[in-house]
Amino acid sequence: MSGPVRNVSNQGEPAVIPGSHRPSEFPELGCYGLAGHATDPHTLLDEARTAEQLGLGTLFLSERFNTKEAFTLAAAAGAVTTDLRICTAATNHNTRHPLVTAAGAVTLHRLTRGRYSLGLGRGFDALFDVIGLPRITSAQLRDAVGIYRRLWGGETVLGHDGPAGKYPLLQLDPSYDENIPITLTAIGPATLRLAGEIADSVVLHTFFTDDTTARAVRTIRTAAETAGRDPAAIRIWSVLAVVDESQGELARLRKLVGRLGTYLQGYGDILVRVNGWEQRVLDDFRAHPLVTGAGGALDAVASPEILAAVEELLPAEWLAASATGTATHCASRIADQFRAGVDGVILHGNTPAELTPVLAAWREYRRNEKSTGPADRFPEQ
Repeated sequence: MSGPVRNVSNQGEPAVIPGSHRPSEFPELGCYGLAGHATDPHTLLDEARTAEQLGLGTLFLSERFNTKEAFTLAAAAGAVTTDLRICTAATNHNTRHPLVTAAGAVTLHRLTRGRYSLGLGRGFDALFDVIGLPRITSAQLRDAVGIYRRLWGGETVLGHDGPAGKYPLLQLDPSYDENIPITLTAIGPATLRLAGEIADSVVLHTFFTDDTTARAVRTIRTAAETAGRDPAAIRIWSVLAVVDESQGELARLRKLVGRLGTYLQGYGDILVRVNGWEQRVLDDFRAHPLVTGAGGALDAVASPEILAAVEELLPAEWLAASATGTATHCASRIADQFRAGVDGVILHGNTPAELTPVLAAWREYRRNEKSTGPADRFPEQ
C-alpha cells in the first residue's frame, strides 16, 4: 500500500480514498482481538487477517498489563492487514507520558495509512491505587485529549499545567497535521457526556440493556449538540456479547455467565446502576460463597459446574442483554442494537472465526430488511 498519509473523517473512521482501502462487507460490525484472557499475542496475527477476510470493519484491542500492551498489538494488527480498521479500546492516558502516547498514535496512524483510532478509558480505580497511579477524572481526559490534538497539529505546548499533568515543553514535529480520531469508552452518564463533547467515536459497554443503549446514545448526542458539535458525526458502538449455539454450552457458560459474573465482581455497581437493575441482587451475588470462594475472575477460573451454579444467582433478564441461541436470533439481536440508535456493533467474546455463522446470518438478515423496508434501516457505515 503506497501513497501519502492522509487525514481521517470526523466519525473516527478513515476516509476511504479510491485505490487505498477497500470497503469491507460489514463496516458496521467489529470484534475484539485476543478476546478474554488470551496469553499468546502471536495469535492476534491470524485473528486480524481472519477478521479482514470475513469482512469485519474494525478490530478493537483492549489492554491488560501482561501480554496485551495496546500499541504493540495495534502495530502488529496493522502490519498484517490492509483494510481493517484498528482501535485501542481502551488504553489509559495516565500510563504513558503524553509525548509517548501522542507519538505512538502518529506512528500507528501512518503505519496503517489512517486506519487507526486512539481509544481511551477511565480504567479501574482499585488497580491504579495498587500500582501507584492517579485515578482518572473527566478533567484529566479532556486535558490529555487536548494535548494530543495540539501535538498532532504541529503545535509546541509550552508551560502546560493542567489536570493531566505539568509539562514545561511538549513537541512532536511542527510540520504535523494529523487528524487522528479519538475513541472514548464509556459506561456512566458523566463519561457519556464527556464523549459527546470531545470524542470522535464512543464504545459503550457489554451487557447494556437495549433501553440503556438507547439512553446512552441520546446522552452522547445531546452532549455533542450542546457543545456545538454535529451529534451525527460521532460514531457510537455498542458491545454485544455473542455466543451462538454452534459454540456449545461450555462456551455459553464461559463467555456469557462467566463474563457477566466477572464484570459484577469488579465493577458491578455502575453496571447495575446504569441498567436500573436491583442493587440487592448484586449484593447477594457478591456475598455468595460461589463468588467469594472463586479465587479470581469467574470467566478465568470457574469450572463449568460452578458457572452453571452461578447462572442460578443471576436474573434471566441480566443475561438477556446479550445474543445467544441460533445464529439467526443473534442476527436479530444485532439489529436491536441499531434500533437503539448505535452506528456500529462490536461482537464481543469471540475470535473472528467463531463469528462466521453469525456473520452469515447477519448478511441474510440485512439483505431481507433491505428488500422489505427502507434501504438505510440498518445502514452499512
